[in-house]
Amino acid sequence: MGDWEKLQSECLSCRKCALAETRTNVVFGSGNRCSPVLFIGEAPGATEDATGLPFTGRAGRLLDSMLASVGMDRTQVYIANTIKCRPPKNRDPFPEEQTACLPWLEAQIGLINPKMIVCLGRISAMRFIKPDFRITQEHGQWFERDGKKLMAIYHPAALLRDPAKRGDTFEDLRKIEIEVERLREESRK
Repeated sequence: MGDWEKLQSECLSCRKCALAETRTNVVFGSGNRCSPVLFIGEAPGATEDATGLPFTGRAGRLLDSMLASVGMDRTQVYIANTIKCRPPKNRDPFPEEQTACLPWLEAQIGLINPKMIVCLGRISAMRFIKPDFRITQEHGQWFERDGKKLMAIYHPAALLRDPAKRGDTFEDLRKIEIEVERLREESRK
């Protein structure tokens, strides 16, 4: 069994927090495991809990559209969440749930070794960029950690609730597109 298969098998049987009692499926992640780009959301929603795949509901369809706007799709990136199980009523994940799930995501990051991490929303940004991250003020800014470039953009669900933020998000996506192209050119050398 390869590292990915072992990690996924162990994650699917995780019982480290109370969310294991209410989940239908563990939402491990999906996409290109060799991608230089990793998108990290907050937590699975109802559709994701039902399918076991990240971003498959309305927010997922918007994410697909966002990726397409910069010439990408799910086959070119890897998508995961800060936690792997749906919190009841789509509430924000509790810190202890994030802490319990963090080793799974850190292992995925280690296996993928992305050059760029895009945090989808403030929960992910607060975990991976800095604890006091302010999404309304710091979205679209590049940060660096452990040799990786990190940026946070508005979560697609937030854009569904407040379409006025879509213009800012498109500008942020253009910055990501430019960086992805730079990475492609760098890999060709």
